[in-house]
Amino acid sequence: MAAVCLSYLAIVFLTSRGFIAAPRYRRMQGRIGEARARVTVLAAAAPDDAARAAVLASVTARLDVLEHTNMVVWRLPRSSWVMSIPLSKLASAWRLAHSCERDLMRLLPDAEADAQLRALWLRLEASGQPGDAELAGALIGQDAATSLAATSELLHEREDGEAEREYEQQRAALWLATIGLGAVYLIGVTLSHQPTMMLGALGGFLSPVISVMRAQRPTSWGVLVLAPVGGALAAIGGMLLVRMLADPELNLLGHVFLDNSWDAPDRPLALAIALLFGFSGTLFSRLALTATGQLVATGSPAGRQP
Repeated sequence: MAAVCLSYLAIVFLTSRGFIAAPRYRRMQGRIGEARARVTVLAAAAPDDAARAAVLASVTARLDVLEHTNMVVWRLPRSSWVMSIPLSKLASAWRLAHSCERDLMRLLPDAEADAQLRALWLRLEASGQPGDAELAGALIGQDAATSLAATSELLHEREDGEAEREYEQQRAALWLATIGLGAVYLIGVTLSHQPTMMLGALGGFLSPVISVMRAQRPTSWGVLVLAPVGGALAAIGGMLLVRMLADPELNLLGHVFLDNSWDAPDRPLALAIALLFGFSGTLFSRLALTATGQLVATGSPAGRQP
């Protein structure tokens, strides 16, 4: 159990610092390369313009910060090739990269600014988000460079805000997964229900796998990371609820579940129940509501036996 929990904790760490953050970091690296190429072209277009040179120097300095410091990425340890990309740092780095892009937009030649503004207009027209069509209409007849930078700032702010909210949800899911792993280990060792929790974790893993294979809905990284941990905890909690509802004094589920639940976790039926609880959070919720209603009915004056 300890080996399984530690292995999954390592997977959680690598997921947060690699699978989630690495694709967006690679996109940012490409945008930095494009920005550097744009700086070179704009610097050659008007080498004697002091104001332009100052803006380009400021952009270059910020790009250097993104590429050559630990603002986003560092390696742990130095001899290893494992990359660490914290989500919080990545969000702030994207804001800095976007500010560089907007500063370069204000220096574009009129023909190129018109072309980029046209592309932005087409993007807003095709967008289904509220307000984008009105924003596209407001761009008609406006100064190209100013409108391009102002509209891009609005879109960048929206993109950065959505990314930061997504990263916050991922961090919350990863924190819950870490705490849940500790609970899984303690409960499994203390109550000797390791098979139950392992089958529950397997069910929690299979649930998003089947959803992805059937393409029912997009699945977030937080769901994928939390599902096995939640499945393990749901299995142990569901088994306890089954034992309570199968108790002779309540007798809602019968002797079959009484003999194949909490007191006999190694039996095939008990393992199958644990797998189902891990697979279906809805099943656990319904059983918990049933148990709650039964307890309320038993505890009320009308439900008490004389």
